[in-house]
Amino acid sequence: MPPQELLSDYLPIAILLGVATVMAVAMVALGHLFGPRRDSAVKLMPYESGMTPIGSAVRRMPVRFYLVAVLFLLFDIEVIFLLPWAVVLRKLGLFGLIEMLVFVAILLVGYIYVWKKGALEWE
Repeated sequence: MPPQELLSDYLPIAILLGVATVMAVAMVALGHLFGPRRDSAVKLMPYESGMTPIGSAVRRMPVRFYLVAVLFLLFDIEVIFLLPWAVVLRKLGLFGLIEMLVFVAILLVGYIYVWKKGALEWE
């Protein structure tokens, strides 16, 4: 196929993305230009559960919380790769099975490493 035919298949998608981008920018700009702006000290105050805030809203979070969150995302995203593999497993045959076993083995090694380092311990 010539490159022009390949690109013409994507033209409707490009037009849709362009129109969506222009509309989003226009809506934000119009809201900013014509929206009411009557800020006061009471409006700018932090608000939570109808209670007046006591003390600072900023507090230190333990690094362990972020570590567990990042590890969850990492392993969760890697597990997402199992679904497409399961869909085309019959087409891939034995080679696909071996490749996925290698992938799962690498995941398992990473999981065991994280577990042994104590990153999943919550105190």
